[in-house]
Amino acid sequence: MKNRALISGIVFIIALSCVAAFAPLLSPYDPAAINQDNLLSAPSSAHLLGTDSLGRDLLSRIIYGARISLSVGLVAVGIATLIGLSIGCLAGFYAGFLDMLLMRLVDVMLCFPTFYLILAVTAIAGPSVFNIMLIIGLTSWMGVARLVRAEILSLKEREFIQAATAIGATHFRIILRHLIPNALTPILVNATLGVSAAILIESGLSFLGLGVQPPTASWGNILIESKSTLGVAWWITVFPGLSILITILGFNIFAEGLKKEIG
Repeated sequence: MKNRALISGIVFIIALSCVAAFAPLLSPYDPAAINQDNLLSAPSSAHLLGTDSLGRDLLSRIIYGARISLSVGLVAVGIATLIGLSIGCLAGFYAGFLDMLLMRLVDVMLCFPTFYLILAVTAIAGPSVFNIMLIIGLTSWMGVARLVRAEILSLKEREFIQAATAIGATHFRIILRHLIPNALTPILVNATLGVSAAILIESGLSFLGLGVQPPTASWGNILIESKSTLGVAWWITVFPGLSILITILGFNIFAEGLKKEIG
């Protein structure tokens, strides 16, 4: 309870998850409902965060956008962590030629600018929520692989691993039951930071028109409209931008608290 960063992060993540889960109950309007009588209405009692150029309620769209951002962040990080954990474990445990081969693969992947690689693959595969999750996950595992490999190389020299080998434990059992659980500390911190990075990437792709497509609400595609309405409707820029800022800050604070607690 003395770790304020961790507690603050937990409270924020629970609150964001509740907003995403109960979006139909919390949203005052249908996020896709067009109202020609309320085009670019400023924040008011009827529309707390104002409306966009089609008269859609901005608060409702931001609430539904939380679903997209959280889903993309969690699923993409899950994919990246699974791939990175598998490659890192194999490289660190077996070492030798396999380690060299897998690490050169990591080096090759790191040579490509990640965001531009994601842009290229998205343009080929097509913009959709599923594709965004998959592409971010498949292009974000390299850091996890290196981190896990370093942990495994250190852990496999410990006495408890040597004891497990001496009593005849299989390689699979040693990796699954002994090495991975003891390497979870840096993996959890990295995964938490990865969620905020994935949310930022999805927002950037949506802002460029290669992410989640309208009428599905996403914080990034809400910001697209701000390019043409900034001079007359500041709220379309400010509130989605603040949502992205606060979400990324919340996950980063949680990661710092987690690192302090288990480090």
